[in-house]
Amino acid sequence: MLESLGFGEVGTRLTSASEHTGQWSGGKKPREPAGGRALGAGNSVEEEMSGESVVSSAVPAAATRTTSFKGTSPSSKYVKLNVGGALYYTTMQTLTKQDTMLKAMFSGRMEVLTDSEGWILIDRCGKHFGTILNYLRDGAVPLPESRREIEELLAEAKYYLVQGLVEECQAALQQNKDTYEPFCKVPVITSSKEEQKLIATSNKPAVKLLYNRSNNKYSYTSNSDDNMLKNIELFDKLSLRFNGRVLFIKDVIGDEICCWSFYGQGRKIAEVCCTSIVYATEKKQTKVEFPEARIYEETLNILLYEAQDGRGPDNALLEATGGAAGRSHHLDEDEERERERIERVRRIHIKRPDDRAHLHQ
Repeated sequence: MLESLGFGEVGTRLTSASEHTGQWSGGKKPREPAGGRALGAGNSVEEEMSGESVVSSAVPAAATRTTSFKGTSPSSKYVKLNVGGALYYTTMQTLTKQDTMLKAMFSGRMEVLTDSEGWILIDRCGKHFGTILNYLRDGAVPLPESRREIEELLAEAKYYLVQGLVEECQAALQQNKDTYEPFCKVPVITSSKEEQKLIATSNKPAVKLLYNRSNNKYSYTSNSDDNMLKNIELFDKLSLRFNGRVLFIKDVIGDEICCWSFYGQGRKIAEVCCTSIVYATEKKQTKVEFPEARIYEETLNILLYEAQDGRGPDNALLEATGGAAGRSHHLDEDEERERERIERVRRIHIKRPDDRAHLHQ
């Protein structure tokens, strides 16, 4: 495969040039780069290696040279690679184990670029190079779960001509193509611990609807069932409208009958309780309301806590709108503590004026 791409011809030319030692132009051999040397034939890596590959971040040195690499000497067992700024230690055995472009590079059939410290430079992204090395060592490797990462790995496998890995990536992409992923996912929590973990680990603001009609020992008013359904329908519409921007959670095991909770930066910002007790002449009744405007308002308010380009919420916007971030420098200590106590959670209980006449004295 490599000979068909012209690597065999390059190797022949390099071998011919190496046979004419001393036949340099002008009778002088080119000098090594100042302060270092190329990691070529017969040269050893001075650093002590503890494993086959180590990944770190680095910036390639400015002084570079192009040369052919031959790893036939025992002293060149280890190789230092700089792949797009990620540094790897590996062995000649791994690099030449399969018929790939890496084998052509390190068997003298291709020219390689080295810096003054002996790092061999490869102008590719180093994110998936460790996976490439693992595949060369073992002949198999677990593929990433994300379709995008599989596509990235496929591009690297094609570049290095690792045919087996190319075929595995293509098969995985075809399988993922046949599997349909839902556009909108709404988790239904099973415990308060799970709820706390979901909200704490999410980088999005969250809206939770708790509804549990069976958790009530009183009867309902005539239109309560309709209002309960309206709350659920609004939740479903909002979860579609703000999908990807807000985490929507359903809770069907809580103590409340119908209650909305709004979270930003991992803490509860507001709460809208949609139920109240009506004291009629003969018995108590539970009334479920549908405060649509209030729910929309709190949902829009929670968008203030949305991360901006991965940098977190806009603190200036939160401050201007009375949000939680960055307002303490406008108040003294006592005022700030009092305000935090009052506004720790903004709770809204919906009651109609005509209900007050029926309240039990």
